Amino acid sequence: MDDRGLENAAILLMSLGEEEAANVFKHLSPKEVQGLGETITKMKSISRERVDGVLEMFATTAAGQSNLVSDTDEYVKTVLRRALGDDKANLLIDRILQGGDTAGIEGLKWMDPVAVGELLRVEHPQIVAAILVHLDFDHAADVLKTFTERQRNEVLVRVATLDGIQPSALKDLNEVMSKVLAGGERARRASLGGVKAAAEMINLMGASVETAVLDYIREADNDLAQKILDNMFSFDDLQKLDDKGIQAMLKEVQSESLVIALKGATPEMRELVFKNMSTRAAETLREDLESRGPVRVSEVEAEQKELLKVVRRLADEGQIVLGGGGGDDFI
Repeated sequence: MDDRGLENAAILLMSLGEEEAANVFKHLSPKEVQGLGETITKMKSISRERVDGVLEMFATTAAGQSNLVSDTDEYVKTVLRRALGDDKANLLIDRILQGGDTAGIEGLKWMDPVAVGELLRVEHPQIVAAILVHLDFDHAADVLKTFTERQRNEVLVRVATLDGIQPSALKDLNEVMSKVLAGGERARRASLGGVKAAAEMINLMGASVETAVLDYIREADNDLAQKILDNMFSFDDLQKLDDKGIQAMLKEVQSESLVIALKGATPEMRELVFKNMSTRAAETLREDLESRGPVRVSEVEAEQKELLKVVRRLADEGQIVLGGGGGDDFI
């Protein structure tokens, strides 16, 4: 949700009142609750016209005021405590209103990545890996950025090789973080961790970190590094490139390779390519795809991998940005 959308949602929630807003908060993720809570605290007053516009947008009949809530800090505290209970609410209130921090695996989801990093930095990499896989990937990636390169690499190797977590191991984590995470001995093994989890985290930490991590893993286990790399950016993920990125890719790819690669592409991917070509080139490509007979799956996959190599090279050269991950901002 963009800033405008967050503001509209915040205005609507303040219009609903504490009880109804609390019911809404119960169905939101920690990240969504944090975003809305921070937005509410910043909106000390809102114009009547803006309020009416939001209410009309959401087809409500609530009456708008320029000053919906007299004390937004207290409003957020009351709503969050009703929605989440005192313990979780206090964790998030601290974060929104610049307070302290608390330990616990569930609590980590409500904490700033720097604070989580400080708590976990002294733990064994295996413990850290088992904890991080319970967080959203972007949250885990931000935590890993606070580690030293060596710590980060050691943790990600363990994330990539983590094949689920046994209930007994969950008990150990509960003791380490002083928070109950899952059920008892009969609980099903949690299918967390693995190559995809490590790939998602690395994807979100930026190119410089990615290179260092993969080089480290490659020295210990080349096959593992390749599996992670294969999971980091797939052919379907090309749809995440902006138009400039697609155009840069098309300049580097031979038409014959592109035709074969697109034989196995989704209609959405094909349309994304077509719209970034001239009308004449797009028509030619359409005709080539229609006239080309069956192609072996192995040939399609091989050409798609070659195309991905081109994309990765362009990313390394700074010509395109992959997946909206971490790294330096552009100005």
